[in-house]
Amino acid sequence: MTTDMSGEIAFVTGAASGIGAASARLLADAGARVCCADIDREGAAATAEAIGEAAFGLGLDVTDEAGWRTAIGAAEERLGRLTILVHAAGISAGSPIADTSLADWRAVLAVNLDGAFLATSHGVRAMREGGGSIVLIGSASGTKPAPGAAAYSVSKAGLAMLARTAAKECRDGGVPIRVNVVSPGGVKTPLWRRMPFFQDLLAQHGSDDAAFAALAGEGPPFADPEDVARLVCYLASDAARQITGVDVLVDGGYVL
Repeated sequence: MTTDMSGEIAFVTGAASGIGAASARLLADAGARVCCADIDREGAAATAEAIGEAAFGLGLDVTDEAGWRTAIGAAEERLGRLTILVHAAGISAGSPIADTSLADWRAVLAVNLDGAFLATSHGVRAMREGGGSIVLIGSASGTKPAPGAAAYSVSKAGLAMLARTAAKECRDGGVPIRVNVVSPGGVKTPLWRRMPFFQDLLAQHGSDDAAFAALAGEGPPFADPEDVARLVCYLASDAARQITGVDVLVDGGYVL
C-alpha cells in the first residue's frame, strides 16, 4: 500500500543502516522530508545523501538528553515542525546472565530503553501542539525471551509498556499523538554482523545470506529491513490514525 506523506516532517534515529535507513528511505519515497540521525554521523549523512534533497543527516547519541534537544532543534530549523519520529537506534550484547557484567547490562538498557524514553519524551514535546506519530522499534525478543541476550530482551520488552503509557497519556490529555511499537524477528542488519558468533557463521558458510540462513535454522527466514520499514511507514501515516498503543510483531511467526 502506498501512502502519500507529502508535507510530513520525520526524524529517524538509527538511520545510518538497517531498519532506520530503510524507514528513512521509504518515508522520503512517500513524500516526507526526513532528518536522518545516528551516532554514526557519516553513516547518517550517507543515508541522507542517497535520499537526496528531501533529507539531511546529523549525529546523535540517543542517550544524551542535551543532544536530543540540539538535534530536534536542528531538524525543525531545517525542515519545519516534526510530525513523525521513528526511533530505530539500538544495540545488543550476547552473554548468559551469570556472565553479563553490570556495565554491559546498563549499556544495553541505556541505548535501547533510556534512548526510547528520550525519543518519546522529546517527540511528544515537539509534536504535542500539532500532532503526529511516534514509532519505536522493538523486537520479537521482547515477547519471546532470547537466551544469552537478557539485557536486550528486557530492554525491548519495556518498549511495549512505554508506548502504551505514552499513548494513554496522549489520548487522555487530548494530545493528538499516536505511539506504537514495531517488533521484528530476525532482520538482516549490521547489528548481527557485529556479533562474534555471526562472524564464525560467515567464515563457515561464505556469505551473509548463507550465514543468516544458518542462524535462522528451522525458524522463519530473516527479513529484509524494508519488510519492517513498510509497517513503520504505515503506522506513521494518517492511514493508521485509529492505531495507538500497540506492539506489532513482524516476525514470520517466530514467537508462535
